[in-house]
Amino acid sequence: MRLVAAAALGGSLLLSGCGIGTTGVPVSGTDPAAHCGPSTVAAPKGDPVPVEKSPEPELPATVRSADGTEVTVEDAERVLAVNLYGSLAEIVHALGLGDRLVGRDVSTTFPAARNLPLVTAQGHDLSAEGVLDLDPSVVITDTSMGPPEVLDQIRRSGVPVVLVDDRQTLPAVSEHIRAVAAALGVPGAGRRLAARVNGEIGKAAGAASGARLRVAFLYLRGSAGVYLIGGRGAGSDAMIEAIGATDAGTAAGLSGFRPLTSEGLINAAPDVLLVMTAGLESVGGVDGLLKLPGVAQTPAGRNRRIVDVADGTLLTFGSRTGETISALADAVYRPCR
Repeated sequence: MRLVAAAALGGSLLLSGCGIGTTGVPVSGTDPAAHCGPSTVAAPKGDPVPVEKSPEPELPATVRSADGTEVTVEDAERVLAVNLYGSLAEIVHALGLGDRLVGRDVSTTFPAARNLPLVTAQGHDLSAEGVLDLDPSVVITDTSMGPPEVLDQIRRSGVPVVLVDDRQTLPAVSEHIRAVAAALGVPGAGRRLAARVNGEIGKAAGAASGARLRVAFLYLRGSAGVYLIGGRGAGSDAMIEAIGATDAGTAAGLSGFRPLTSEGLINAAPDVLLVMTAGLESVGGVDGLLKLPGVAQTPAGRNRRIVDVADGTLLTFGSRTGETISALADAVYRPCR
């Protein structure tokens, strides 16, 4: 996601004949919904469900930040939890401490947080003045936010800053929950929430079944000329594999996000194209997407098998990941209706 953000903000990567390779990809199974056309992943509704009501933090708490430093949190009355994905604020709310949140990032949009002051600009940049104006007692973030000198300025002002590991994988979800809970002095609530979320992820992944379809995740920002395809470690691969599908980018030998090419996409032959809703709109919807080089020549293009998901949903990896997996499976495998 850091590569995605950087490319979207600062680069112009055009579809061309170079980029991903032409590794042979096995033929997928039959797509039972091949002729159902476009569909949308249902975003989680309402607020994250707290694992308990207003647990009392046991403070001070000294934790090891993801940057290797030890940080002591003495006050959790005013919490600012922000990152590129919106997962940290969601976790704080699910721990039962949502009423302590004092600000939000652009990806935090659940109803209880929607009216909180926005402290990010262009998705991942923090303003020291904007943060300090909120008078937080602790800031919880990760390396998706910056720049680093702003975090240093916040620390120098006396506000403890705890960095959480920023791996966006399914196993990391429970680790993030426990890390946030430890920093806020509610480790018991963290253990209970982690167990609940792991159970929901396992149940959702186990219920997702169907043909072993190839699904390619495309990151699109037409206004900036940014067209990327996800591969291993991009985060999208974990969600695609969780529903029993094959990540087409990974199968083609890609890692992270790479520039999209017509040859590579045709060779990858995805049965389904997964895109962000705003990204799809930026290229003119399904019809505009089909005009991009190579798209119409794929099985997904020929069948208009485009699945869109709201920005801030697919790659959140927060407390409602199990719900997102179920919604993704329904959008990909659902019968025509």
